Amino acid sequence: MDEEGVLKMFELQKGRKVYLMGICGTAMASLAGIFKSLGLEVAGSDQNVYPPMSTMLENLKIPVFNGYSEENIKKFQPDFVVVGNVISRTNPEAAYLLSTDIPYTSLPKAMGEFVIGERESFVVSGTHGKTTTTSLLSWVLEGLGRAPGFLIGGIPLNFPSSFRAPQQNTFAIEGDEYDTAFFDKVPKFVHYKPKHVILTSIEFDHADIYKDLSEVKKAFQTLLELIPEDGTLIYNAEDENIRSLLGYCRAQKVSYGIEEGDYSISDRENVFGRNQFRVFKTGGGDGVGARKSVGDVALKVFGKHNTMNALAVFALAHTLGWDQGKVLSAMASFLGVKRRQEVLLENKDYALVEDFAHHPTAVKLTLESMREKYPGRRLLAVFEPRSATSRRKVFQKDFEEAFKSSDALFLATPYDTSKIAESERFSSEEVVNSLKAQGKTAFLGAGADELVQEIATFKRPGDVVLVMSNGGFDGIYVKLKKILS
Repeated sequence: MDEEGVLKMFELQKGRKVYLMGICGTAMASLAGIFKSLGLEVAGSDQNVYPPMSTMLENLKIPVFNGYSEENIKKFQPDFVVVGNVISRTNPEAAYLLSTDIPYTSLPKAMGEFVIGERESFVVSGTHGKTTTTSLLSWVLEGLGRAPGFLIGGIPLNFPSSFRAPQQNTFAIEGDEYDTAFFDKVPKFVHYKPKHVILTSIEFDHADIYKDLSEVKKAFQTLLELIPEDGTLIYNAEDENIRSLLGYCRAQKVSYGIEEGDYSISDRENVFGRNQFRVFKTGGGDGVGARKSVGDVALKVFGKHNTMNALAVFALAHTLGWDQGKVLSAMASFLGVKRRQEVLLENKDYALVEDFAHHPTAVKLTLESMREKYPGRRLLAVFEPRSATSRRKVFQKDFEEAFKSSDALFLATPYDTSKIAESERFSSEEVVNSLKAQGKTAFLGAGADELVQEIATFKRPGDVVLVMSNGGFDGIYVKLKKILS
C-alpha cells in the first residue's frame, strides 16, 4: 500500500495492534511507550538489543522479537507498522511488509500526525545538546503545570521514562536532522510541526547520509523555514553556521551565548557542588543596548555545554513570559539524563561516569565538564567508536585533538566497520600511536575486556573514569564497577 495515503486510513483506537521495526532505538522505544499508554497493543523487533531502552520496553511489557524475520509480523498480525530509520528496503521484515496491504509510516510522521497533532510543539534541534535540553525544557514545562507530552532521545532522570503522551496542549520533542526512513528521506524534524524551536549548534555530522557541511545546513534551513511567523527561534549566537541561516526564519529570533547574544551570562562558578551563573538580557533584541541582570541559575549538571543548554531554555521561558520562580526552581531540581554525565559509581577512591558522547566536539566538552566537576583529579577517558560518524576517518584528527585533554586514553577498535570502505574507516591504532608519539598516555583494546585489564593495572586512587559510547560497549560498565569498587 502507498505510504502517503496511510495516515488517513489508520486511527488510533484502543486495542489496535501496532508493530515497530527497530523498536530499541531511543525514539522508537519512546513512541512504543506512547502508543501503549494510549491503549494500543504494541510489539516490535530489533537486533543487538541492550539497555536502557530494552529494559524500559521490558518494564512496559512490550514484547520485542530479537532479530528481523517476516515470521515476526505474521505472528503478531499488526494493523499498522512504524518503520525505523535503521531499516533498509532489503530488511526481511521491510521486504515482507511491502508485499502486503498492511499500512505503514515512519516514526516522525507517526509522531506528527498521531501524537503532536494541533498541539503547541516545542522542538529542540542542533548537532549537540538536544537530549539534555529537551529533558530540561520538559521538566520546566512540568513545573509550570503544563503536563507536557514529550519524546526524548534518552531517559531524563526527573521522569520515569523517555516519553509521555500529551495530557494537555503541549508537546516537547528532540528534533534530529537524521533522515526519517528508506521511503521518507527528509530530516525527522520536518514532521514535528515546530512552533517554538531551540537551535543549539550546527556542525558536520552523520557522515553516512550528509556529504558535507553545506548539506547539513540545508537541512536546518528547512527547519527554520517551517517555524510560523507567530513562533519563536531561540538560537546560539556564537554559532556562525546558525547565523548564516537566520534570513530563512520568519519567526521571532532570540539569541543566547556565554558572552554574546540577547541572553548571556557572567559569574559562573562551582558553588557547593552546583553550577551557578547569572543571566543578563540585552535590551535591544538584537544583541546590543543596555544589559541587565534577569536571573540567577543553579544547576546540578556541569560544563559549558550544559550551561548553554540551560541558558537556551531560560531564554525561551523569559521570552514567552513564563513564571520565573517556577522556571528557576525546576532548573535547580533538574537531575540530568541517563547516560549523559551519569555517575555510575562514586566512592572514596574512584568515580565512574558514563556519557553518550560520540562526536569530537561532544567528547571535548564532556572532558572539560569532568575537569570542572572533579578539579585536580586524574581523568581517564574510555571511548568506543560506534556511531556512523565516529567509525569513519572524517573526524579522526578531531577525535585525536579532543582526547588530548584526558590524562590517559583507553580506545577500543571501531564497532563493525564491515559496511564502510576500508579507506574511509576510523583507525583507533593510528590515533593511539599518534598520541603516544606526542608523549600522551594511550592504550588500544580490541574490546571491553582488554581495556578493563589495562585500566585495572593503570588506575590509582583519585581517578575519574569517563566512559563514552552510544552503544552497549560489551558491558564495560559492570566490569569497571567491579574493579573500581
